[in-house]
Amino acid sequence: MPRVFVQGRPVDSYPRLTPEALRGAVRRITEVGEEVLHRPCRDVTEFGPELAALISDMFLTMHVADGAGLAANQVGVGLRLFVYDCPDDDGVRHVGHVVNPVLEPLDAGDRRLLDEGEGCLSVPGAVMDAPRPDRAVVRGLDQDGNPLVIEGTGYFARCLAHETDHVNGHVYLDRLTARERKDALRQVADRREAVFARRAARQEALSS
Repeated sequence: MPRVFVQGRPVDSYPRLTPEALRGAVRRITEVGEEVLHRPCRDVTEFGPELAALISDMFLTMHVADGAGLAANQVGVGLRLFVYDCPDDDGVRHVGHVVNPVLEPLDAGDRRLLDEGEGCLSVPGAVMDAPRPDRAVVRGLDQDGNPLVIEGTGYFARCLAHETDHVNGHVYLDRLTARERKDALRQVADRREAVFARRAARQEALSS
């Protein structure tokens, strides 16, 4: 059975560094508190080389930051778009991008909430328990404007919901209590420098 799904379809093998990332450039990751992260993003209306280049940059930026998903506003671009390279709870790798994503509502009987650790590249160093459904279905488009549907379970479902939150102008801290949010920001203050050092080391190793 294939252990990788690309754009929702199984493949026999796939490189560790995605082809898009090989064409990309690293961009600065925005951090919680910056306006672009806290307002809804605009729909993508133009499909072409500029969009493809943005997707490539996002894949490389996500890889350098050791992330599982990255939304366009996390690199300062207020468009409804995210990329992902994320395992599910069975260890199956899921790779792809979604343009203009919409998270489908699930019936109460079709989901259960998992209260597990969640982090964010824009909240560097913090990990907090946050409730998410154990299943997610996202509808959107690919970079050529073709419709797609991506389904995920477990950790990958968390990733899909997390990234769709981003394009709607929300960060996962918005799901926490005031005390939990304060704790998360304290973690950022303590760990941010170490996180950025690891990112710089990964970027240097990649370019050497």
